[in-house]
Amino acid sequence: MSEEYIGKRHSADKSRRNLLKAGAVLAAAMPIAAGMAGSAAAQEASAATGQSIQITSNRSTPSVIGDPAQFSGHAVIDPLFPANEFTGATGGLVTFAPGARTAWHTHPAGQMLIVTEGKGWVQEEGAEKREIKPGDVVWIPVGVNHWHGATDTSGMAHIAISYMRDGSNVTWGELVTDDEFAK
Repeated sequence: MSEEYIGKRHSADKSRRNLLKAGAVLAAAMPIAAGMAGSAAAQEASAATGQSIQITSNRSTPSVIGDPAQFSGHAVIDPLFPANEFTGATGGLVTFAPGARTAWHTHPAGQMLIVTEGKGWVQEEGAEKREIKPGDVVWIPVGVNHWHGATDTSGMAHIAISYMRDGSNVTWGELVTDDEFAK
């Protein structure tokens, strides 16, 4: 049942529209925040780096099933972009079946989650779990031990942007137990 659920939810037009909206918001915000949108400085910076606009076609990178050492339940990861010398972050769309979640983990440079569909939970070690829903943006600070995933009855998808430090973006810990998940 969970694979059927993932298949239906994963290919849903609504999810892709939400992903495109979130990507458009991020793409619009980044140059504005840098104060370079449409400016001569932006053009000079692009020329100086030898960079040009890159488009990664939808679904051009194969989906992967979450590693059972890092995920409980059924999770599918669609890589969106790799880190490079300019971005310093990786991005992926992660789709969780009901009950699926990450293991406890930390990020050496933080992580941002943008929820695109469903309902999920995020929990920082030592705190209560919190509900997350479409449109929510979650910032996980450097070194905070946490997990995130779907609720027990609803699937959830989010874009995960994980920032790099010294060539790493995550340190995995123990799986979240069923008792921890149920609390």
